[in-house]
Parts: sequence; C-alpha cells; structure tokens
Amino acid sequence: MKKLLALAATLAILAPATGWAQDTTTSNLPDDAARAPDGTRAFGIEPYVGILGGYHSFDRNSEFGSSPTRGRFDGALVSGIAGVNIPLGPVVAGVEGNATKGFGDIDWEYGVKGRVGARAGESGMVFASMGYQWVNGRRGFGDRDDWIYGLGVEVGPKDIGLGGITGNSGVRLRLEVQTFDFNSIRPMGGAVFHF
Repeated sequence: MKKLLALAATLAILAPATGWAQDTTTSNLPDDAARAPDGTRAFGIEPYVGILGGYHSFDRNSEFGSSPTRGRFDGALVSGIAGVNIPLGPVVAGVEGNATKGFGDIDWEYGVKGRVGARAGESGMVFASMGYQWVNGRRGFGDRDDWIYGLGVEVGPKDIGLGGITGNSGVRLRLEVQTFDFNSIRPMGGAVFHF
C-alpha cells in the first residue's frame, strides 16, 4: 500500500508541471508545442476509457485454493477501464482503475494500478503496471485482495496498417497480461479510447 501511495503522490506532483492539455489533433496545437510522433502533445494529460475481455486463471496453490468438484478458480472477464496518461516526452506515466464482471467462479473484480511505459511507433506504447486488485468469488470461493502486476502494449490502427479506418480518433488496441500476486495469469485484450 505504501508503494501505491508513493506512486499517487508522485503523479500528483507531476500533473501540474506537465500542463492540462487534452487536445488530440495537431490542428489545435500551437506551432511551437512539442509533439509526439502521432501529432499529440508530448507533454500533458491524456484521459481515456476502454473495454477489455479476457480470462483469469488461478494456480491450484493460490490463496483461492481449489474445489474437488470444480478444480482451480477461474473465469472469463469483461472489464471497463478508465484512467489518465501523463506523457513526459518519450515516457508515459499514469493511473488506471477497472471494474470487471466475471463469469464462472469469478463474480466481480475491481482495482487500481499505476502504469509506466515508453512510446512505440507513431501512436502506441509498451508499459508495465502495478496495483491492487479485489476479486470476489462465487460457487463456494471466497473474496480475496492482493497486488497485481502486468505488462502490455497499445497500438494505434495506423501502426498496424489500419490508419484509414479510424483516422485520428484516439482509438488504441491493447493487449496485456497480468498476475495476481504471481499466483494467476490474466490475459486481456480490447479497445482504449483516448480523449
């Protein structure tokens, strides 16, 4: 929890220093504004929302244990996310929250995490994340909470040859994999919409 509070304090200090720009098109930027490869501001605030789908599978020796009739704790997921990126030139820092509906043994998951990454291509980024996640079980499984760690990548349509489909809309495709206290695997994929 101390690490999470330290990350939040760092972001609170950096946010005013980086400006409050939310423009995503080059036409709204002053001529002397620093730009990222995709034409957005190199420094500022970038809020986003997204929807992801995936699966969460826990080891038999995880804190959820296993059921003689069901086996290990697992289930499909649909997740809504919201967050903010703070671009700092080639580096991006941010914070993100999620509310996730589970299926199978998982009822709900929700949490918050910090992210640090580097820009990749014209509109993408590679990132690492760390945060705290709450998992509500069902079918005889209890509720647990613990640290969650992850790695991921976001790419814009232009980076994968689909630039004409969405233009400069701020849509990114995300793939990520996370682990709940190194006792599970949680691959997720979906679309993220930057403002």
